[in-house]
Amino acid sequence: MTNRRVRDREAERAALRSATNRLLAGTPLRSETGRLTATELLRESNLRRDVAYGDHRDLIEEFQARVKAQNATPAAMQELADRYGKVKEKLAAVTKELANEQAVSAALRRIVAELDLELAHAREQHEQSGTVTRLPAARRRNRSG
Repeated sequence: MTNRRVRDREAERAALRSATNRLLAGTPLRSETGRLTATELLRESNLRRDVAYGDHRDLIEEFQARVKAQNATPAAMQELADRYGKVKEKLAAVTKELANEQAVSAALRRIVAELDLELAHAREQHEQSGTVTRLPAARRRNRSG
């Protein structure tokens, strides 16, 4: 007596179709890489190779044809690649702007340092001169008279 389960071929086909759709959409559940290969399709569908190629070769070939028609890049992955390109451009622009701001900041720091030195030098000269002539205080007139 063998304990063989009866295979549900329609469930296997549904599993292959669902796996195909998930891989092409870029949202795999079981596949670690998400690559569009027959091996990843089998991993995603959770079917054995002999079962898939034995009874459902047409679905595997359909998957391969859809992959070719899609240029081997899932639509979701293409969207991410496009978004990555835009973000990369924006990062380059922000990096350039930051470099400009850093250059301006460095120039301002140099100017502040020079002005600080000039102020210290002027104070030192003022203290060394020692002769400060005071002007007489202005007389107040009494206007009440």
